[in-house]
Amino acid sequence: MIIWTLFAVITGIVTAVLLHPLSTPRRAIEPTSDAGQIYRDQMEELKRERADGRISVDDYELARAETARRLFREADVGEIKSRPVSLAKVKLATAAFLSLASISLYVAVGSPDLPSLPLQQRLAHPGQDLAILIRKTEAHLERAPDDGRGWDVIAPIYLRTNRAADATKAYENAIRLQGPSSERLDGLTEAVLATSDGTVTDSVKRVLDRSLAIDPKNPRARFYHALGLEQSGRTGDALKAFEAIAKDSPTGAPWLPLVNDHLAKNGGTPVSPPLGAPRGPTGDQVVAANGMSANDQEEMVRGMVERLDEKLTRNPDDFQGWLQLITSYGVLHDKPRTQDALERALGSFQSKSNEGSKLIAAAREFGVERNEQ
Repeated sequence: MIIWTLFAVITGIVTAVLLHPLSTPRRAIEPTSDAGQIYRDQMEELKRERADGRISVDDYELARAETARRLFREADVGEIKSRPVSLAKVKLATAAFLSLASISLYVAVGSPDLPSLPLQQRLAHPGQDLAILIRKTEAHLERAPDDGRGWDVIAPIYLRTNRAADATKAYENAIRLQGPSSERLDGLTEAVLATSDGTVTDSVKRVLDRSLAIDPKNPRARFYHALGLEQSGRTGDALKAFEAIAKDSPTGAPWLPLVNDHLAKNGGTPVSPPLGAPRGPTGDQVVAANGMSANDQEEMVRGMVERLDEKLTRNPDDFQGWLQLITSYGVLHDKPRTQDALERALGSFQSKSNEGSKLIAAAREFGVERNEQ
């Protein structure tokens, strides 16, 4: 009922604004019935004065003309004022049209039967509204700031929505409460890098040291570590670090072209993928990546992995592609997608076959086991 009352008030205000030009106030002045008689008396008085010689002929004619002009003007004004000018019907028709048109439009395209949903109910049932999901989680964390799982959930959401400072705080709280892990430290690295515009600062280096202490072969942490050496001018050390990443990368790894680009930049020799390996980015993409920040390069890698996923959906018999996809999702610490890729790959290659065993082994390196039916 409140919403309909509000609609009625809004409609009334809009109608009043639109009708304002038609509502110029006019004072109801009744014509003076004695005005004509007054001017006629003046005419008679002028005649008497002329007859008595009190005014000259020129003055008489001038005064007579002025009196006649006033008399005719008063007659015209009186006629206009005597005609009732009313816009009531126009106003009423306009108001009725606007009201009916607005209500009809709402019934046609709106949802009049939908019950009102206060903010608290929307927060309780957010559906797919990301903004409400974020606000709901934030409200929960305000009440329970020591809920490490809550910080763990919202941190990557902050990062994906370009709230780098909030993501940094969330990852730090998650690590403090839940303990460090490769996934959390990788996320914290990206968040701190985003706040520093892709520059590997001392803060980023400290996070990378913690990440490499947990997983010395983490290619993402190793890449950012090598990038820090390059940015600080330590070309020789950066070259060795990038060469080590290239050597340890699996065949067709999606980040390998970016590593090759930095190898060439630091005077090294790019690693050529073996014949038949899945293709990485084109030359133009590599050149474009050279001018990207670390975060943009990360997004480029993710984009290549997603395109490979789409390609395998169309061509599920590509064993090397599945092996690359499982490894890529594993390196990106995306266990759900690693699990999904493994199950889909085993749909094309039997688990007891040679290819199936290799796929299971690749997933197991990242802590992912196949679901036993």
